[in-house]
Amino acid sequence: MSSSTMKAVGVAEYGPIVNLQTREVPKPSKPTGRKLLVQVKAISINPIDMKVRGGVYDDPPDYYERVKSLLEEPPNFHIIGYDGAGVVLETGPDVKYFKPGDEVFYLANPAGQGTYAEEAIVDERHAGHKPKSLDFVQAAAMPLTYATAYESLVDRLEIKEGEKAAILIINGGGGMGSIASQIARNILKLPIVITTASRPETADFSRQMGATHVVNHRQDIVQQIRDLDLPADTPLKYAYITSRTEQYLFPIAEVLAPFGKICSLVQAQFDMYGSQMMSKSLAFIWCWLGTGAYHYYVNDKQEKHHDWYEGLDEMIESGKIKCHLTQRHRLTAEGIRQVHRTLEEGKAIGKNALGVDEPGLGEIFA
Repeated sequence: MSSSTMKAVGVAEYGPIVNLQTREVPKPSKPTGRKLLVQVKAISINPIDMKVRGGVYDDPPDYYERVKSLLEEPPNFHIIGYDGAGVVLETGPDVKYFKPGDEVFYLANPAGQGTYAEEAIVDERHAGHKPKSLDFVQAAAMPLTYATAYESLVDRLEIKEGEKAAILIINGGGGMGSIASQIARNILKLPIVITTASRPETADFSRQMGATHVVNHRQDIVQQIRDLDLPADTPLKYAYITSRTEQYLFPIAEVLAPFGKICSLVQAQFDMYGSQMMSKSLAFIWCWLGTGAYHYYVNDKQEKHHDWYEGLDEMIESGKIKCHLTQRHRLTAEGIRQVHRTLEEGKAIGKNALGVDEPGLGEIFA
């Protein structure tokens, strides 16, 4: 491989897992503005990766129109992936927070080339210094889930620290739910955090991540929550949907307290008519972490994601946040395909991440 090219994993055509392939592609251009050029040491894989690869990602309805040049222009290849960790190789002229040699973790541009590559371009406003107590693989598991959960609970639901209220989190054993549970319980200090899980192992994991109560989402959620007999002075005021919005909206509206708030990060077609949404004056709120970058929104606090990532080091050191990584893999194309299969089968607990220094067979990114 020449010095001007690198190995990357992605697709030349959107579709099934077998479409994921390794290619030798040009290395990223010299970083401009507030961009970093990063040598990738680890990545993690999220449901969004699976949807983008499959050609079904629909959070922004114009997503594939926005990224069509990745397949239509050389190298005619869409590098998948959003989460990563690595070492800064070079910085753009306007970079404020990083220098070459810094160890970082980061989130890639929602409409650009991704992290499944030996090198990646990253905006410093979506990066932080790698927490000292985490290795690269652990750090790569954190960016998307931590920032999304934090934005959902703090910015969108506007939960106040120490508020005497309860929250219901759908799918507490998943990557997003397991981080949201910790933020709710350990940072916002909510007294009651109810999560859903359907298997003994996911229920146990959810409790380890901060849940005070776990209910089975394959059974009657409404009755199970009513049976908890929550204290009258601690209303179930908030709900956070991380799976199948259309399936959970009606039961959530049944159990949520009047004037409560629901936040979802899962796109869906659904109708509120016939639910208790209006009679209880419930608020429904979307959260998509890419909103500011995707829509070039400059009035938002542009540095907030960087600030959250920088603050994560203290949260981990103090024990308020635990890394939710449960599976480590060698960073090969087959390793990436295997994690995509695990996600598609609904078998993941917490996060899966892959690193260049993990043991195993196969050449890195090949």
